[in-house]
Amino acid sequence: MNNWSADKSVCLLLVAIILSSSRTLFAGPEPLATDEKDYSKEVPVEKSWCETPSLWEVRIGAPGWLAGLSGESGVKGVVDSADVSFEQLVKHLTHFPVALSINARYRRWEFWVDGQYIEVGTSATLPGLLFTDANVHIKNALAEGFVGYRLINCDNANLTLFAGARWTYLEGDLSIFDNGDARLVRLRELLGIRKRLDFSDSIDWVDPVIGMRGRLKIWKATKIFAEGDVGGFDANADTAFELRRKGRTIMRESVDSTDWSYQLAGGLEFQLTRNIWTQVGWRYMKYDFRKNGFTDKNELNGPFLQTGLNF
Repeated sequence: MNNWSADKSVCLLLVAIILSSSRTLFAGPEPLATDEKDYSKEVPVEKSWCETPSLWEVRIGAPGWLAGLSGESGVKGVVDSADVSFEQLVKHLTHFPVALSINARYRRWEFWVDGQYIEVGTSATLPGLLFTDANVHIKNALAEGFVGYRLINCDNANLTLFAGARWTYLEGDLSIFDNGDARLVRLRELLGIRKRLDFSDSIDWVDPVIGMRGRLKIWKATKIFAEGDVGGFDANADTAFELRRKGRTIMRESVDSTDWSYQLAGGLEFQLTRNIWTQVGWRYMKYDFRKNGFTDKNELNGPFLQTGLNF
């Protein structure tokens, strides 16, 4: 009887040990005490909208500007008008346009230069008898250099205030002649007027320029860009004159001398690959220049396309 009681106690002890072990096995080990945070419950920090761009950036572009030309051009006091829209530009080009732009940025500071050269020619009918036709040939070149500081400096948006100078070269060739009417030969001889008159000369000048430009990301690799500037400020204004006819007499009259220029451009920019971009937009430039016998009151206006590389 005593042996049965001892065996019973041993059996109960074994059952208790087995139950305790199974509870530990299925429940897993007790969690260890720790001071570490549970980051799984934290809200992820959103990326800032204004991410600072890289330290350096260089952009080289080949712009193409199908600019129509309209306004007044004058050489040696003789002024004539031309009106060539950008749709007609190809027919009036006498030289293939040349253009280039280079931009560099270090932190918030920007430096860039660009330039172009264009030649156009057109003909006009004059309201007169002795001279009934005119040919106008204009050569125009400009080069610009600027230093700018970014007021806003983000990958998604930037705004730059800049100042610099614009060099302009103008050469004009103007020919006026009659249409060959035989009835005017004697009258021309009596008046001592040649059948054809040619006027040709050139001038260049440098204008101070200030302006602003910027870009804004609107969707993925697409940005809006815009730029505007004003220059001249009558820095080269001096004296000016024009030749005007009073009866049979050609008189030289003094006129106000001016020197101003204005420019606006804007459109869309696409980052085609990591290093290739292109811009599509519109560009407008106006000159209001009159000095000595030269007149340049022309508007350059038309679609703008530029493709380049960025590093």
